[in-house]
Amino acid sequence: MHADSECCIRKLSTLVPPKSLPVAVILTNRALTSIILELIAIENEAVVSIHEHLRTSAKYRKAANKPFYVTTPIFYVNTGHLYTLVLADILKRWHVLRGDARASLLTGTDEHGMKIQKAASQANTDTKLFCDDNHVQFKHLAQAANVGYDRFIRTTDADHIDTVEHVWRELDQKNYIYKENHSGWYSVSDETFFPQSSVHLILDPKTGRKHMASMETGREVEWTEEQNYHFRLSAFKEDLLKFYAENPTFIIPRYRMDEIIKEVTNNLEDLSVSRPSQRLHWGIRVPGDATQSIYVWVDALINYITNTGYPNPQLEDNPAVWPANVQVIGKDIMRFHCIYWPAILMALRLPLPQQFLTHAHWTMNKAKMSKTAGNVVNPFYAIDRFGVDTIRYYMAHDGGINDDSDYENAWIVERYRKDLSGGMGNLASRLLRGKRWNVRHCVQCAADKNLLSIESLKDRSHIRFRDYLQNLPETVSNAMDEPNPRRALHAIMDSIYMSNRYITSASPWALVENDLELAKVVVYLLAESLRITGILIQPFTPNKASQLLDMLGVQKDRRSYHDAKFGTDSDYGVSTVNLGKGVDGTLFPPLLFDN
Repeated sequence: MHADSECCIRKLSTLVPPKSLPVAVILTNRALTSIILELIAIENEAVVSIHEHLRTSAKYRKAANKPFYVTTPIFYVNTGHLYTLVLADILKRWHVLRGDARASLLTGTDEHGMKIQKAASQANTDTKLFCDDNHVQFKHLAQAANVGYDRFIRTTDADHIDTVEHVWRELDQKNYIYKENHSGWYSVSDETFFPQSSVHLILDPKTGRKHMASMETGREVEWTEEQNYHFRLSAFKEDLLKFYAENPTFIIPRYRMDEIIKEVTNNLEDLSVSRPSQRLHWGIRVPGDATQSIYVWVDALINYITNTGYPNPQLEDNPAVWPANVQVIGKDIMRFHCIYWPAILMALRLPLPQQFLTHAHWTMNKAKMSKTAGNVVNPFYAIDRFGVDTIRYYMAHDGGINDDSDYENAWIVERYRKDLSGGMGNLASRLLRGKRWNVRHCVQCAADKNLLSIESLKDRSHIRFRDYLQNLPETVSNAMDEPNPRRALHAIMDSIYMSNRYITSASPWALVENDLELAKVVVYLLAESLRITGILIQPFTPNKASQLLDMLGVQKDRRSYHDAKFGTDSDYGVSTVNLGKGVDGTLFPPLLFDN
C-alpha cells in the first residue's frame, strides 16, 4: 500500500469510530485518500475555528462601546456571600462613575442540585416553594448592602432553563457530549466529583464518626457509581493553556492563575455533566433523555449568558452584553469558572470573559466560617448595628484578595473610629465648621485670583500636597483597572490621612492672623482634598460620600470621575445640608458602644 494511504488510515483511526474501519479499508487507495483528506480538512477547520475564536474573543472583549458587565456567582439559597456582592457592586459603581451609564451587575441564586434537594427535604417542604421562600433573603441582603444589581437571576427562571437546554443541544450536536459509566467520590455540599488522590479518611471530632472527605474543602464525600453524560473537557487542554498564556491577567491575582495552569497541565479529565434523575430529580432534564439531569454546575455557569439573551440576538434595551468584563468569584470555585466555563464557551464558539477577580475567604478566629462550626456572621445584624457604609468600607478595606481575612467586631469599631470618624469625618468637621474662614470665598478666590500658581511659595509642602491631589484620581483608577478595589480604597484613605496631617502642620487658624492669602490657599487645598476623595469614594460608601459632597455643596451633576480632577469645579463651597453643632450634623457620629 502507498505510504500516503497508510498515513491516511492511521489518521482515519483517530477520526472514525473503530466499528467503521472495515468499511473504510476496502476502499481504493484513491477514494480512501480523498475521504481522509476531507476529514482532515474538517478537523483542521475546527482547530482553526477554535484558534480564530480565541483571537476574535480578545478583540471582542475590548470593544470600546460595550457596556461594562460584572457578575457574581449565583449563590445557593441556603448560604450567602456578602463580600462578593460588595466587590462586584463597587466595580459596577466605579464604571458608572467613569461615565458608563449602562454598566450592569448580575447576581442571583442557584436553585437546582442535590444540596437544594436535600435542604428542602430536611425542611419538609416542596423544593420549588423552598427556593421561592429562601431566594427572597438574598434579594433582601443585596438591598440591605445597597448593591445595585440589574437582574437577580434564578436558575428556575424559564428563560434560563431554555438557554441551558439550548447549550446542551449545541454541545451534543458538536459531538462534545458522550455517555459512559462513571465512578468516583462525590460531594453533595460541593456538587462535584473528587479523584481518589484528593480525598482521605477523617474523624469527626464532634461525633467520633469516620468518613471520607475532600482534602480541598474538608466536606464529606461518598463513593458513587452511575452512568452519566460526559463533556470532552480534555479536548480543550491545549486551547486553554494557549489562552492563559496569551491573557496573563485573565485570573487575578496572578498566583491563582498559576494554580489553574498547573491543574490544566497535569490533571485535565473529561467532565461528568449529568446525574441520574432518580438521584437528582431537582434539576433540568437532559434534552431527549429524561433519565438524566444536567449537572448543577453546568446549569449554574450558563446563567451568565442567559442574562445577555443568548442564543437570541442582543436586545437593545439589555445592557448586559457578553462577554463579561469581570466575573467576581471566591477562590474555592476557580476550577468551575476558570477551567470548565472557558472550555464550554470555546465549544460554543463564544468569547471568553475578560477577567476573573478571585478573592480569599473571611474567617473567624482563623477558621473558615460555616454553619457547622457555628461561626457564621449574620450580615443583616452587622449592617443594622454598624450601618451599611461602615460594613461596605470594612469589607473593601480589610477583605482579602490574596489572603484570608479574619472578621472581628472590634476591628470594625477600630476602622470606624480611626478611618471614618477620626479620619474623613474629623477632616470634614475641622474644615467646614471652621469659624475663621469661608470655604466658598476661598474656592472663589482660587478661581478668580489663580491661587493654583503657588510655585513661588517658600514652603514646598503646599506644592507637594497639591501635586499629590492632582495625581490621586489616576492612582485610584490604576488600582481599579487591575482590578484591586482594596488597593484603590487604601489610596483614597491615604489622602485623608495626609490631609489631616497637612491641616495640622499648616494651621490655617493661625495663618488668618498673619498671612491671609496663604490661609486661603491652605483652605482651598483642603476643600479640594475632600471634594476629590468624596467623589472617588462614592463606589465604596455611596451614602456617606453623597452626604460629604452635600456638606461641601458640590452639585449633583459635578460628581463624576472627570470632575475629580484638581481645580475642575469652582462652584462649590456652600453646604446644602445643615452642618449642625457637636455630634449633630457630623459625617460619622461617635458609636454608642465599644464592642
